[in-house]
Amino acid sequence: MRANLDCLRCKGRFCNNGKYCPVLHKITSQRRVNLEAKQDYFGESPNVFVGRFGYPNINVGFLSVEQYKHHDEPLLWSRENYNIDKIIDLRTTLINSSFKAPVTSVRVADGLGNRYLSMGQEIAMARKPVDIEVSLNKKPKFTLSFMQDVTPHGPRVKLKNASLAENPSIPTKVDKVVSDSDLKAGEAILTLYQKGFDEHYLTKLLSVGTLGVKMERKLVPTRWSITAVDDTVGKRLIAQIKQCENKTNYLAFFGGHLGNYYLVLFFPEVWSYELFETYVGGKMPARFGTDYESYEGRKSYAEDTAGGYYAARLAVLEKLAELKRQGSCLCLRFVTDEYWAPLGVWVVREATRKAMQAKPIEFGSKELMMTYARQLVRKKFGYNLEELFRVSKLLHEIGTQKKLGNY
Repeated sequence: MRANLDCLRCKGRFCNNGKYCPVLHKITSQRRVNLEAKQDYFGESPNVFVGRFGYPNINVGFLSVEQYKHHDEPLLWSRENYNIDKIIDLRTTLINSSFKAPVTSVRVADGLGNRYLSMGQEIAMARKPVDIEVSLNKKPKFTLSFMQDVTPHGPRVKLKNASLAENPSIPTKVDKVVSDSDLKAGEAILTLYQKGFDEHYLTKLLSVGTLGVKMERKLVPTRWSITAVDDTVGKRLIAQIKQCENKTNYLAFFGGHLGNYYLVLFFPEVWSYELFETYVGGKMPARFGTDYESYEGRKSYAEDTAGGYYAARLAVLEKLAELKRQGSCLCLRFVTDEYWAPLGVWVVREATRKAMQAKPIEFGSKELMMTYARQLVRKKFGYNLEELFRVSKLLHEIGTQKKLGNY
């Protein structure tokens, strides 16, 4: 929603420049949900949300809505350029019907756990949203939390009863992998990824405990499973590109999505990767976070840039695999005030992919490419790249590492 008048209460602290007002948008959504939501309903469920608080006894919830209209399809949202308002409107009406479960529940009995967990696994594995009957312990009231890594959803209400109203259609390839109780989770993810199943679908399968050696299967919080899938697929692609003898040229890609812009610089070196995330919107001073990996890889989680590190890395690696080239990658993310409500780490992945789909600019030297980067970022965002370049571990490594040709 666009605000025509300055909000006297927030004075721009939320939207920074007055173009958007998250508060007003949430109020509008709240009214609609509180009027239309029902305690008992027949609807469709496209996904299951697995929480992380209270681990190992966590909340698991069917995400469902009476009439499904692409409520849980981030790849489609990206492809058709849904705006933030539309995505929030879709997610606001997606009810989280939750119940408590230990993470090891999926190992008991036949490996599917209790009835609700079994339902959740079928929903996650299904080709399309599954018809479901839901009874809640009370009528849903509007809530919408914005977490950086996870796509938001509407109210979370305790589940009283639920049942599937149809037999879900499960892809044969998925059923085969899920039925293989000796196949490790990582190999299962890679097998399905290579068969064309996207990371959003794979995240669902991992979250509800359908993958892995039978007695090691467990529920995985959605936030963790997103990064686990990105990291697992990314590591396989890294191993592949390390086998490429040919290096990239000096290439610069630029593009973005929903106010997140990426300038991706490739250098003709062995694989290494560094991500800078810089906030350049509104009235606050620009600030950044950064994480890096050398040819040998990381030994710890990327604390500064978190899930965005692995999501952007996956998009970069997909491009290198397509080019059949090895290279070092300096990935620069610029978050503007256009991105006024966090929607989940899928935005990072898709914004980077859109940048990688753009036609690159090729340079004859590192110096020319760096000059281009400085000028582009100053023109687009009014930001001086020198601070990032000065602390960049990747640029330091490129500038100081000796090559065989030096001897």
